[in-house]
Amino acid sequence: MQLVTEMRAQVRRDRLIRLPEVEATTGLKKSTIYLLMKRGEFPRAVQITARCVAWPESLVLTFVQERIASARAQVGQAELLDREVSK
Repeated sequence: MQLVTEMRAQVRRDRLIRLPEVEATTGLKKSTIYLLMKRGEFPRAVQITARCVAWPESLVLTFVQERIASARAQVGQAELLDREVSK
């Protein structure tokens, strides 16, 4: 007797979060979130039902991490400029 195992692609676990949680995670308010979405600078919401949207948590967290990395890079560049000026 031979066992047959199905080979399924691994699906990364993610969840959808609603606007209040997106606001709490990002520190942004509804109007800013939708403005950034319109500009293509924030993840698009997923339509769940005719009147309900949510965001993939992984995309929101990625947005936050990119903002943190960008801020750190700017601080690092400013420190380098300060060192060069003080020489």
